[in-house]
Amino acid sequence: MSKADTGLQQAAKTYYDKPLRSRVKLFGNLLGNVLSSQTGGNVLAAVETLRKGYLKLHKEENPQLRSRLNHLIKDLDPETLTHVVRAFNTYFSLVNIAEEAYQHKRRRQQVRSGGTLWTGSFKRTLEEFTELDYSAEELQALFNRTAYIPVFTAHPTQSKRRTVLEALRRIFVTAEQLNDTRIGKEERAEITQAVQNEIQTLWKTDEVRVHRPQVTDEVRNGLFYFRESLFKAVPQTYRYLEKAVTKVYGDDSAIKVPSMIQFGSWIGGDRDGNPNVTPEVTKTALRLQAREVLREYLRQINNISRLLTQSSSLCKPTSAFSNSLASDEEQLPHVFADSPNQFSHEPYRRKLYFMRHRIECGLNGVRQKIDDNELDSDSIVEGPCFAYNDEHEFLQDLYLIRDSLCSHGDGAIADGKLKDLIRLVESFGFYLVHLDLRQESTRHSDAVTDILNNMGSDYASMDESERLQRLSALLDDPAEKAFDRSALSDDTRQTLEVFEVMVKMREEISPDAFGTYVISMTHAASHVMEVMFLAHLAGLAGKRDGEWHSEIRISPLFETIDDLAHIDTVMLKLLDNPTYAALLKASGNLQEVMLGYSDSCKDGGILASNWNLYQAQKKIIDISDSHKIECRLFHGRGGTIGRGGGPTHHAILSQPPGTVHGQIKFTEQGEVLSTKYSNTETATYELAMGITGLLKASRATVKPIEQPDMSHYLEIMEKLAGLGEKSYRGLIDETPGALDYFYESTPVSEIGLLNIGSRPSHRAKGDRSKGSIRAIPWVFGWAQSRHTLPAWYGIGEAISTWRGDNPERLATLKTMYQECPFFRALLSNTKMALSKADTELAAEYASLSTDQEVAQQIYQRISDEHKRTLSEVLEISEKQGLYEENMPLALSLARRNPYLDPLNHIQITLLKRYRDESLSEDERNRWLDPLLRSINAISGGMRNTG
Repeated sequence: MSKADTGLQQAAKTYYDKPLRSRVKLFGNLLGNVLSSQTGGNVLAAVETLRKGYLKLHKEENPQLRSRLNHLIKDLDPETLTHVVRAFNTYFSLVNIAEEAYQHKRRRQQVRSGGTLWTGSFKRTLEEFTELDYSAEELQALFNRTAYIPVFTAHPTQSKRRTVLEALRRIFVTAEQLNDTRIGKEERAEITQAVQNEIQTLWKTDEVRVHRPQVTDEVRNGLFYFRESLFKAVPQTYRYLEKAVTKVYGDDSAIKVPSMIQFGSWIGGDRDGNPNVTPEVTKTALRLQAREVLREYLRQINNISRLLTQSSSLCKPTSAFSNSLASDEEQLPHVFADSPNQFSHEPYRRKLYFMRHRIECGLNGVRQKIDDNELDSDSIVEGPCFAYNDEHEFLQDLYLIRDSLCSHGDGAIADGKLKDLIRLVESFGFYLVHLDLRQESTRHSDAVTDILNNMGSDYASMDESERLQRLSALLDDPAEKAFDRSALSDDTRQTLEVFEVMVKMREEISPDAFGTYVISMTHAASHVMEVMFLAHLAGLAGKRDGEWHSEIRISPLFETIDDLAHIDTVMLKLLDNPTYAALLKASGNLQEVMLGYSDSCKDGGILASNWNLYQAQKKIIDISDSHKIECRLFHGRGGTIGRGGGPTHHAILSQPPGTVHGQIKFTEQGEVLSTKYSNTETATYELAMGITGLLKASRATVKPIEQPDMSHYLEIMEKLAGLGEKSYRGLIDETPGALDYFYESTPVSEIGLLNIGSRPSHRAKGDRSKGSIRAIPWVFGWAQSRHTLPAWYGIGEAISTWRGDNPERLATLKTMYQECPFFRALLSNTKMALSKADTELAAEYASLSTDQEVAQQIYQRISDEHKRTLSEVLEISEKQGLYEENMPLALSLARRNPYLDPLNHIQITLLKRYRDESLSEDERNRWLDPLLRSINAISGGMRNTG
């Protein structure tokens, strides 16, 4: 048994989770029942033999047993092997449900007990504010500037189908009924049978997509989380915050909780490297979003109309409300044409009926544009249609009802379902999410070159200063738009069409339908001005009646280590440009800057990436402060540590002091979506943890905070980052065969065959260079083969080199771990990544490489660095094992490892067969289906893909 396994087992013994173990056991037994009845005895027997065998190997190494298990795997036929893999994958999904439900139950118990709540809870956070003497007025000021903006992306990291997610949600909800202590033995048996039925349905649902999803499929996958969870979680989150404010600051504090949660999306707008995201797809995405949110409003209005039955003979609405109702009667007489006296003495119900009509008009308009097959005769509104012009009109009607109810003593009623609907409209408008658009900088440069050539200017030959000067002149002169569009290339015309779609959809859906236009690979200020010029051609920016206007916000994305290092040069040149400064002021004087975690980590390693991101944030905020503009940082985080992942609360708090100004925006990708947002209970927890992290990190915006002097620690980080980058590049960039090792010792090529995303995994097909492969499959491949290398490689060597044998330096690092939030978060995330690595399994993946001499040398370097990093991190944090600070993770791994190990061994066997060119193509393809399913299953077990 390895040292890591020993630490894991010891940690597990010290943490009470009997109810969770009981639920996992129940799910395992029910799954066993399904396997026994649906697949015959051979699948269940193989699953049990592998599970029990690898469990024994975790406790004590046994070469004979290991050999027998390997032979069992090799002897299984493709069909049986497929079902074995599916059984393990289903088990992981059930364990995830059990763990999620257990954590939610523990939080509820903490709330009921009335004691100290978890770090990041609303109540505990506000108590910390009172301890720091933040007044009600200061807290209100902080609330008023808070904007928490998760952005859903369609990066190919979500391996679960939407159908599977829906089945898992049903199991979660059904199993929760077993927690009711009032149910009897017979009812408990019925519920248990219902859970088993749902598991059986899940078993017979194919978890692997038959076809690669289209972008519109990805849009629908994203909408699932709003429909199933977030429409309930968002208003519930506000209620939890309001309760905390009352408990901590008192009923008479007069603190109002404004709507501070917004959502963004890249799904249908991210065209960087994805030719499938066409302008037409972007329109469809926006319409699907609008349909989803309007459906929800229609449902909510119907529910509320059954509650607000107050009679006009028993209460008197406000004159503003009565005037609005009279206006509706005049404009929409046909609504009650068949029953003119319906609700005649129930003013709120009558008003809501008019509102329902207007929402349904808008919904039917959207349905017609997307050729919705749900559009039938029953749903078409008869007579003239007067849809709301925008969400603000709808909100005004909701506010009128609220204020009127409050005026005659029904404020508590207004504070119920009506307030929840108001929260939804304030958060989601008629657009649901702000759709960001993204494109790579060279596409804009090529388009501008093409257009200016048509206008008689040689843009390609200009230097940076000349380009900025020429673009500024074009933006300042509304007349300079004449060019022959028919002479432009197809790519240029499509680029222009994107901006024209923005104009059209802002009018059709909402002026707030779009978020920012993100420019990936921003290397120069002219890259931003090029987008502004293209927007100008569509009428989105420039001068109107002599005044500057801009209906577009642009977010430059800095991704590589070099770009992050030169971010100040680019931003200074951009913000010092008078034309851009005027346009920025016209759009609200808020500059968003996006930072790329994934590509910077792939480029220079985790240490260099984290440090350069830290430095870049400080530079951006200093520049924006000096230019007296607001700045919002947009963090391009992935799900895994190697792509900027980790707990959101601590990630926000580890940002450089003074760089979080009440607003934060970050990407939520792949498996993170299903982990965080599949269930309402978990979604409310995640939203609360993010908001409290943001509030804490933004305290200085309303009250000066004396920051401790971190200059000495930051000097050390500078040196460590340089050493870490040197170590990482030494392996990846400078070691012959390193990229071949990656492609041959991981299933990255086979990952590309999975139908999990519309976006290609490589920028150039067949190109094995580091620049070609995208960051997601880079991390995905290393994770599947249990290396998890991007999340930790170089840290051990950097630390050991810097400190050497000097005890004073070691002591400094230990103090730095305690006092520097950035360094502590870095090492905490490193521990999490190390806990998911397994160098023994990685060695078996290394055996897949064709050049074994080179492969073994590379593997040994990786293994040595893993040991070194593990040793250094534990010594600095003064811990005996990786799991001391995270008992739930320890137990989660203990539950999963006996199932992950056989899956990894199965995958290795299948990779050998699928790649064996001595076999016929038909024979090799027999093993492809179980191989692809093993990728899905290992992702589910590790709760990580890319």
